Amino acid sequence: TIQGKIEDVLSKMANESIEIIGSGRTDMGVHAYGQVANFKTASNLSVDKMKTYLYEYLPEDIVITSLEEVDGRFHSRYNAKSKVYLYKIYNNKFHDPFLRKYTTHIPKKLDIELMKEASEYFIGEHDFTSFASSKSKKKSNVRTIYSINITVTNGLVEIYFEGNGFLYNMVRIIVGTIVEIGNGRRDISCIKQAIELGQRDLLGRTAQPQGLFLKEVKYKI
Repeated sequence: TIQGKIEDVLSKMANESIEIIGSGRTDMGVHAYGQVANFKTASNLSVDKMKTYLYEYLPEDIVITSLEEVDGRFHSRYNAKSKVYLYKIYNNKFHDPFLRKYTTHIPKKLDIELMKEASEYFIGEHDFTSFASSKSKKKSNVRTIYSINITVTNGLVEIYFEGNGFLYNMVRIIVGTIVEIGNGRRDISCIKQAIELGQRDLLGRTAQPQGLFLKEVKYKI
């Protein structure tokens, strides 16, 4: 895992066993622009030297872009106020081989305005039981989504989600649902019904993982 790789390098660097605490976990195939994690160490190395060491010894597909000393009470998960996720869809007849690992290809033309209309149903506080994978172990499935914004540039559809938290597979299930609404396979009314009844089978397929990115984790300053 990415966590395991970082812990191995940190432990060798500090000559002690180090465990990192991430702001959340992503499943296989999902990417992160701005994952945040914290760890404790007795090392007297400077922050700059730690960052240089991490860059040198981590594999090429993992990069620590920022490293700073924080208050001992800081917790990357519990102190987070909101998270921003981004889902990328390449909506074109032919797939782009240079984007295939970082987008989901959908050849059929999507009705973006209808998808925007559908996304409004998710805004606010709801019980998202029907939008959670069966693997979700959360005590409560109530979450608040602050905004969902959809942009399109040359066939690249980007869907931005900001909320106070997301259940396992929640973003991918929402994306899969509004995509099926956007291509005419599902009626927009399914969203309200699924939220009220808590039934997963009223919704679309779980969207593929490679199009999903953890964009940013926000903390109160």
